[in-house]
Amino acid sequence: MAGKGDGAGHGDAVGDAADRLGARFVKLWAASTTSALGSGLALIAAPLYVASRTSSPLIVSGATGVAWLPWLLFALPGGVLVDRVDRRRLMVVIDWTRVAAMAVLATAIATGHGSIALLYVVLFVINTGEIVFRSASQAMIPAVVPQARLERANGWLTGGTTLTEGMLAGPLAGFLFAVAAYIPFFVNAGTYLASAVLIGLVAGTYRSSPRATAISGRSEAREAREAGEAREAGEAGAAGAVRGLRSVRADIAEGFRWLMGQRLLRTMAILIGLLNVTLTAATAVLVLLARERLGLGSVGYGLLFTCIAAGGIGGAVIGDRLIRWVTATWTIRIGLLVEAGTHLVLATSRDPYLVGFILFAFGVHSSLWTIVGSSLRQRLTPPEMLGRVGSTTLFVAAGGNCVGAVLGGAIASSFGLTAPYWIGFVVAVIVSAATWRVFDRATVAQAYAQPAPAQAP
Repeated sequence: MAGKGDGAGHGDAVGDAADRLGARFVKLWAASTTSALGSGLALIAAPLYVASRTSSPLIVSGATGVAWLPWLLFALPGGVLVDRVDRRRLMVVIDWTRVAAMAVLATAIATGHGSIALLYVVLFVINTGEIVFRSASQAMIPAVVPQARLERANGWLTGGTTLTEGMLAGPLAGFLFAVAAYIPFFVNAGTYLASAVLIGLVAGTYRSSPRATAISGRSEAREAREAGEAREAGEAGAAGAVRGLRSVRADIAEGFRWLMGQRLLRTMAILIGLLNVTLTAATAVLVLLARERLGLGSVGYGLLFTCIAAGGIGGAVIGDRLIRWVTATWTIRIGLLVEAGTHLVLATSRDPYLVGFILFAFGVHSSLWTIVGSSLRQRLTPPEMLGRVGSTTLFVAAGGNCVGAVLGGAIASSFGLTAPYWIGFVVAVIVSAATWRVFDRATVAQAYAQPAPAQAP
């Protein structure tokens, strides 16, 4: 399977200048990884705090719901914001806002004035920031690393996030919470502070290209004409608000139309959303599967997720080399088979070691797919649309997670514990067959052969 057929094997054509990712990327990576550690601490510490105040399952699960809600509400408009302003400065503002919000929560808990309502508000704020932060970070990557190094850069970002958020944050948050409930939240504020400083040290300006301004200007001019009658009627303020709303909607629609017009990226986005439905449905009842079919306790159940995280780190570390070896086409295709195999093993096996192995393989596949998908999107998307296209993909993925979280328990309750896994297997087989030819070598080769979109200075 080795070769250069789909452009992923850049080989000797890549100059020595592309061999290093550069100081700017190192700072961006350190900021994103540190920020991910903070978000992971909040993800674990928040339900622990709620559970210490109430035994209501509804209120405890509400912390997760509040954390997911911003992804559905603000992913799309957040992408518009990323494409309109300097992305580096936007990330700094977001981090400082999260520092303030988390510091308020930590101080309130430390002084005995904490409440579940305040926690919910802070979770909403920091996760709203996380959406825009992540979109801006992805949009900055093509401006700070050579195009030939996108796979390596995305691999480092994926690996850093998986290590800190997926492996370190859980035990660290549990330990810090056991010492004092407010400590993980203060540490979280510190991680956002460090991230803000690191991003502030990244040299350069990261606005989208002038074309974005022209597009926005044309949209605003058109909407200004439409609002002319309202202004003449003395409703200038209301018309301005409507015009701004329509302009945002027009920008969102433009990014969505562009994504839907790109066969590769459209298929990847739909696949991720659909497969997230089955994956989240499966993980929603994994704790029951681990206990009733695999005979695992709480430690064993936690180790299953450690297997996924370990595979994810391994895939991130060797991702660019592995993709170059097997080609991007086969990375995607083999990933589809791994999806199907994971659900099949979970549906049929009672061997915890086999399940752990397949989850490790799934972690490797997850990292490789993230690297390929992000790199293709960064290669093909015009700089002025990177925020909107990236946020649309995040919105589709988050929507799949939300639907899967609801369906998993309902399907298992109605049709048996293994039903979500059998459904996941069937869906993975169907989408593999339906999309196999979309990712042929010639199509992916054409994507890799396209010159890098011009970045704004």
